[in-house]
Amino acid sequence: MRFDPRLEGFQPYRTIQGNYRIWLNRNESPYDLPKELKEEILEEFRKLSFNRYPHITADPLRQKIADSLDLKLSNVVVGNGTDGLMPYLIKIFDGDHVVISSPTFPMYRFYAELEGLPVVDVPLKEDFSLGDVEAVAANARVVFICSPNNPTGNVFEREKILKVLETGTPVVLDEAYVEFSRYGSNLDLVNDFENLIVLRTFSKAFGLAGVRVGYAVAHESVVDRLLRIMSPFSMNLLSMKIAEKLLENRELVEENIRTIVLERERLFYELEDYAYPSETNFLLVRLDLFDFLLQRGIVVRKLGGRLEGMVRITVGKERENDELLIAIKDYLDRF
Repeated sequence: MRFDPRLEGFQPYRTIQGNYRIWLNRNESPYDLPKELKEEILEEFRKLSFNRYPHITADPLRQKIADSLDLKLSNVVVGNGTDGLMPYLIKIFDGDHVVISSPTFPMYRFYAELEGLPVVDVPLKEDFSLGDVEAVAANARVVFICSPNNPTGNVFEREKILKVLETGTPVVLDEAYVEFSRYGSNLDLVNDFENLIVLRTFSKAFGLAGVRVGYAVAHESVVDRLLRIMSPFSMNLLSMKIAEKLLENRELVEENIRTIVLERERLFYELEDYAYPSETNFLLVRLDLFDFLLQRGIVVRKLGGRLEGMVRITVGKERENDELLIAIKDYLDRF
């Protein structure tokens, strides 16, 4: 059966063309790198030999990530975004199905079906909390859990995640949005559970969506299995250097995170009657706003399936959020 993202609450990706002023549909950071930092990066590029391959397993970046998390090099593997790691994670384990909890990130289903595996969906409960995933974890190749979850914006209770881990089944815990959360990470559980793989990305809080860098943190035996089947030179030299530079300038990232969280809370305060609380850089809103906002030059993410009639709105800059709120007020006044 052909994969259909709408099964998980998302409408299929569509090419939106036009002179739209505000793009709030892809959960990107609204902040580009400062000009001064870009100049520093360009200076670093001038020192590189473009005719030479990068490090075969991107060890310089892996080491910097490991140091920033107080881990070892052998606990980290990097890829072309977390999407670049998911297919390998599905390949290295044994099992006859993949478990997800919709609505969630649709690429989990995509990569499972690409591998020819059936997907067992344990839908989120009415309040978007995690269901009894552990009941279907036996013989699963991988259980995917996204916390904070996309597109609902909430985190799952640590106790529920522990119950799934205690089954011994490989658990891929996607923490793409964890930097925006008040409840912190479950990364420390990697020390206690060899079956836990935590995914992180530079695309959201670090503002490097166009650079495509993601990484996984896991027990060294899992990382070793990944490196054995991954393509050599899977991380290009330029992306590696940019990510390294951001890790060296973490204070810029932290400042942007604080600003985005403050704007998120402001938007939630203004839209509290229609929006769900969020621990991410977006809000899930119970209003059918897509077409109305598009006509006003504002692009948001249209949802479907269980979330039909809702939209996901990425937190933008203050000015963009002001225009968004004015447009939504106009919508509510009309309808």
